[in-house]
Amino acid sequence: MVIEDERELADLIGTYLTREGFDITIVHDGQDAVDLIRQIDPDVVVLDLGLPRLDGVEVCRQLRTFSDAYVVMLTARTEEVDTLIGLSVGADDYMTKPFSPRELMARIQVMLRRPRSSTALRSPSAASDHRELRRIGALAIDVEGREVTVDTTPVQLTRTEFDLLAALTRDPGLVLSRTQLISAIWGPDWVGDTHLVDVHIGHLRRKLGDTASRGAYIRTVRGVGYRTGDGQ
Repeated sequence: MVIEDERELADLIGTYLTREGFDITIVHDGQDAVDLIRQIDPDVVVLDLGLPRLDGVEVCRQLRTFSDAYVVMLTARTEEVDTLIGLSVGADDYMTKPFSPRELMARIQVMLRRPRSSTALRSPSAASDHRELRRIGALAIDVEGREVTVDTTPVQLTRTEFDLLAALTRDPGLVLSRTQLISAIWGPDWVGDTHLVDVHIGHLRRKLGDTASRGAYIRTVRGVGYRTGDGQ
């Protein structure tokens, strides 16, 4: 679904997506978009920040209560606060106008190579004995079931947040740079600001009840990147 009030830009994005074999729905209004997302259940939403009736941040916030679609937010404003606000309500990626439609297509293709199932909208159940369970203190990660708990309490993560946590806990103690995390999650061809990783790390810590100073589950290694903590 393309949600963009600039009709020429919406049509251009739609044309590129159609050429890539996608079924496309174009919407120009935020409220209409929320209503249609409930009906269509799209895999990916390209979402403009500035929309009539409901802006992109509010659309994304409402979307995240019932959908695990990947969200790429578009903004004509370059201020960092817009990016942080957009990602804080569950956007997976962002692009600043003007942008290359080919780059947008590449990012969408990378997203769709990742698993569809998510912890975002379902409560974790007891994991099978045959599943890989990773534990860091009170944190438990069911990798195959894509379920996360802290002290047995379900934690709702977006797909990007789960993928980031899974990458960090794959080899406990190993420090991963922002570039390595970008490559593992968004793909080696992804082009953009690696600050995106820091924003998602911040969201993960908040949802897990962790902080940068505590570093129980995710620790910052200054000048290098991130690694898992010891759960304390």
